[in-house]
This record gives sequence, structure tokens and C-alpha cells, in this order.
Amino acid sequence: MNKKLYVGGLSYSVTDDQLRELFAAHGEVESANVVTDRYTNESRGFGFVEFSRQEDAEKAISALDGQEHFGRQLKVNVSRPRGDGGGGRGGRDRW
Repeated sequence: MNKKLYVGGLSYSVTDDQLRELFAAHGEVESANVVTDRYTNESRGFGFVEFSRQEDAEKAISALDGQEHFGRQLKVNVSRPRGDGGGGRGGRDRW
């Protein structure tokens, strides 16, 4: 299992520090980043948290997936490598 987690359903007001604090209760957090729009710099409502240990990542998923935070339901699962998600905007075979 990967130690990096995807966190969806974040309130648009949540900061990197608040995200780190939420997950730190479940283990040692290496990084916590809220994804922002590159043009407006506003939160896109999701982020990523990386733990030092896999066991801590598993505990965080069990504890936080489906929980309400700032009025929104969190979706917490293992992050997939970039490019595994399909979709996207554009590409050569678009037309």
C-alpha cells in the first residue's frame, strides 16, 4: 500500500496546516497539501497527505473516510500515481 492518500470533499477554506493537523492525530505526517487552481489560487476541494508509515496511512483511512469535516463529507483513500485517473483535459487524440 502507498503511504500517500487522496483526500476529497475538503472545505474550500481548509489550509495545508489544517489538513496536516487533521491527519497528524493518526500518525507522523510527512506532507499535507491542498490542491489549488493555478489561475485563481483557490482550493479545488481536495488534497494529498503523505505519512511516514504505511500503518498510519491505513489508520487514517479507517478513521476519516466518510467523516464530516467543516460541513463536508471526506473521501479518503490511497492515492493513485499520476496518469492513472483517466480523463483529463486535452491530449493529442482529442479530435
